[in-house]
Amino acid sequence: MWLRQAFFRWLFPAAFLLPLWLLIGWGVTGAGGWAFLLLLIAMPSVFIGQLLLTLLVRSRPSVRAERAVSWWDVAGFTVWHGLTIAVGFFPQAWFGLLVTGAVAVGLAMFWLMLWQLWSEAKGNGSRIRYFTAATVDAPAEAPRRHPEDSAVFIIQEKPAADR
Repeated sequence: MWLRQAFFRWLFPAAFLLPLWLLIGWGVTGAGGWAFLLLLIAMPSVFIGQLLLTLLVRSRPSVRAERAVSWWDVAGFTVWHGLTIAVGFFPQAWFGLLVTGAVAVGLAMFWLMLWQLWSEAKGNGSRIRYFTAATVDAPAEAPRRHPEDSAVFIIQEKPAADR
């Protein structure tokens, strides 16, 4: 459980740290101008993609209740973040394959997040009702009273227009 909770807390910082790693990796390895052009596309893409995936993960009722991601999320984010970190080393022999893999896994993660969200939402609804019923209390119905139980009687006269 601690690993799933750690991933839950890591998702928002990852949106800032992964693009920063790509920039640092480019500077350290001296990858060149073409890699910098790719960086101008990759950094915003990783940032926006990570934020989108984080919001999709955190919108699931089970994740909000447990404050932990699923094992599918752990596996997917591990692969995607690993590939993104590997791209930051800018290896000449594997660079194209790593970028292609990172993009493919990023797109697969998007569909995985949608599938998990849809599965939780469409189910029988008991999960969603369970979480909302715990926070919203329906007003109790007032017991019916008979006139003889009350000491006060209210008599309404007809309006002046009806006379």
